[in-house]
Amino acid sequence: MYNTKRMAEMILPQKFYNRNVVQVAKDLLGMRLVRNFDSSYVSGIICETEAYDGISDLACHARVGKTPRTAVMFGPAGRAYVYFTYGMHWCFNVVAGEENYAAAVLIRAIIPEQGLDIIANRRPGVEQKQWTNGPAKLTKALMIDKLQNEVDLTVSQSGLWIEKGIEVNADDIQCGPRVGIERTPEPWRSKPWHFWIAENKIKKSNE
Repeated sequence: MYNTKRMAEMILPQKFYNRNVVQVAKDLLGMRLVRNFDSSYVSGIICETEAYDGISDLACHARVGKTPRTAVMFGPAGRAYVYFTYGMHWCFNVVAGEENYAAAVLIRAIIPEQGLDIIANRRPGVEQKQWTNGPAKLTKALMIDKLQNEVDLTVSQSGLWIEKGIEVNADDIQCGPRVGIERTPEPWRSKPWHFWIAENKIKKSNE
């Protein structure tokens, strides 16, 4: 399926990410997340995201400033920010916005497309619709962990990238408050920066 020329043409460039993080979170819906390891490819259509908007956003990790954990958020757009949470899960984010702004988009869910046998082996005993419908689930399915933290998502050499996917109609995008930030003060707790594609509105890539 993949070749060098196709990758270069399809992979999203840094300028895609070097924009307002809320807009990037919306525009990532319908794009394809690809993982390459041991010459095997696993991919899926991004269907759910959340935006975290810099140090002023009290739900964003960058609110505490630049630390060893958050340093990648202050770097160039288009890098992966992968962090460990609840002592057991990895979450995958994409750095967005101008350098030193420290914004990122959490990839919350994908719809698997390629490498279904690989995902099945990594998610034994789990029904397919539950394979990647959560941030910790998709990182397990795609073997994303601390080794992918800080990698450049705009080149295939990283083994992890995001490329052009399918068209999503604006009317099919829904939004609401972000998940799991109940202790965050307002107005940040209620910011409608959680985006997802309405159920049954995913178009097949060959349609």
